[in-house]
Amino acid sequence: MVSTVSADVETRCVHKLFWRLLPFLFLLYVVNYLDRINVGFAALQMQTQLHFTDRVYGLGAGIFFAGYFLFQVPSNLAMAHVGARRWIAGIMVLWGLISCCMVFVRTGREFYALRFVLGAAEAGFFPGVILYLKNWFPASARARAVALFMTANPVSGVIGGPLSGALLGLHQFGIAGWQWMFVIEGLPSIALAALVLLALTDIPEAATWLGPDERLWLTGNLRAERERHVQEIGADLRAALTRLSGKLLLLTVTYFGITTTVYGTILWLPNFIHSLSTLSNFGIGVVSMIPYMATAISMVLIGIQSDRTGRHRLYLALTAFAAALFMFLAAQTRSMVPGLAFVSLALMSASSMQGPFWATATSLMSGTAAAAGIALINSFGNLGGFFGPYIIGAKRSSGMGFRGGMLIISAFLALAGIVSLLVRAFPPGQRYGPRLPSTPQH
Repeated sequence: MVSTVSADVETRCVHKLFWRLLPFLFLLYVVNYLDRINVGFAALQMQTQLHFTDRVYGLGAGIFFAGYFLFQVPSNLAMAHVGARRWIAGIMVLWGLISCCMVFVRTGREFYALRFVLGAAEAGFFPGVILYLKNWFPASARARAVALFMTANPVSGVIGGPLSGALLGLHQFGIAGWQWMFVIEGLPSIALAALVLLALTDIPEAATWLGPDERLWLTGNLRAERERHVQEIGADLRAALTRLSGKLLLLTVTYFGITTTVYGTILWLPNFIHSLSTLSNFGIGVVSMIPYMATAISMVLIGIQSDRTGRHRLYLALTAFAAALFMFLAAQTRSMVPGLAFVSLALMSASSMQGPFWATATSLMSGTAAAAGIALINSFGNLGGFFGPYIIGAKRSSGMGFRGGMLIISAFLALAGIVSLLVRAFPPGQRYGPRLPSTPQH
């Protein structure tokens, strides 16, 4: 009877977590990701008007991740002390203002500078939300939660592709379409910051929208998970990270492969489509929806199946190898239909690594070690977001077109698949973590 009651409380609690937290966090990530990737569409006009070469654009697109790298760990540790609501609201206002300031770019150096500080401002958002999800969702529900949250990436492309393409045609008051695009797409971040203070709750213990029995089950479940991690790796931050260092290195290499592919593809996708077609800017925006829509569906399905089986590393490796193959095939194409098909499959497979990846990574850490470990993986791994766009731009400038960069990215994906098989998480517990009685034990 106690087991049945506990299972019912567990089901209700997890259901509320999904519906209360994820839709709003999803919306925030759509806005965040759009501010990050809309430079890909801006390049269709910006490169011509400002006389930027492919190498200049590739470096500017990628240098975002230099700022991201340097400020991610301190930003995530600050959020752990300040609280999620206030920290996320503050950095949203900051990156929204910086995105709007892209309207003033005239030189390559100004482009580099604003992309760098945009990366610094956004550095705390994604790892902060991953930490936030870890602090709220039981272990075995986490891959689904992360996968659903991260479908904001492709959804932002589905929304942002046609929107950005259309805004490029807006020329008013002497302001070019790409400048209007940055302003209009930067303002929602500032507006939504106020809602963060109202909609988010910092810790489960303060969640008045959970019933007393649900709150008791959740806090007890998460506490048991933290205690298990302390027994495994110790409570001291430095000692914990030292014991995790080998696994953190392997996870970082894997994540580097993911980000190299995702950002190398996304930030050059409009140019890639343009190189294979005669479509207008709006037409390119519409066609770019195809890989994003396929990616959104795949991420959810892989995340659900990964949670259902508990074999996160297997799904992580399989999607990495699939992405490597499709990127290699995309590098061999010279026409629109097969080129877009293989790029879509590569982006879909690489993005689907995210749910299993973060489920594996967060199963290793808790407490302050989780805040630091997640930020370390994300900051070093996201240097792939610098490398991917830059290597494609460099290879294009050298006369190799997209093929040279795609082959290099394919190799990094294959490496990510191999390395992911070497990472071993702690043995999974029961569904949603170890079940605790619905009444406290004395």
